[in-house]
Amino acid sequence: MAAASGTGSAADATPLGIEVAALLLTAAAICLGYRKDAAPSPRTVNLPANWARGVGIVNTVELAADFAVIAASNAAGRPEVIPAGIALVVGLHLFPLARLYDQWQYRWTASLLTAVAVAGFVLVAAGLTSETVRIVVGLGSAVVLWASSYHLAVRG
Repeated sequence: MAAASGTGSAADATPLGIEVAALLLTAAAICLGYRKDAAPSPRTVNLPANWARGVGIVNTVELAADFAVIAASNAAGRPEVIPAGIALVVGLHLFPLARLYDQWQYRWTASLLTAVAVAGFVLVAAGLTSETVRIVVGLGSAVVLWASSYHLAVRG
């Protein structure tokens, strides 16, 4: 689980079944993407003027917000909110990237990551353990991001 949440310890262990399922789905996506009858997506994108500059700004703000979440959470003595805070920042930063990259799929990715973050905040408020919050937010975020990547790889 440490790899999925980014905040776990070396003692955390992801169930083998989840790892096997992720490996099989990834292999399936690669096979689908490289099949002989696979064709490039017929969809063309319309990148706005100065899109690269916009992406740089959005990513810089996201990085600064991640550091702010970590610093504020630690300063407040509430490190258990860090996973949910980071998931929220990452989710919110995908909304403008959806427009900048002309990838409508990022809107559902952003919405689902934001929902995972809200669930994490609810779990913290309910008094669940930091480990439980890390598992829910880390695994939830990993599933959302993996599904988005899978969709883009297979569907374009």
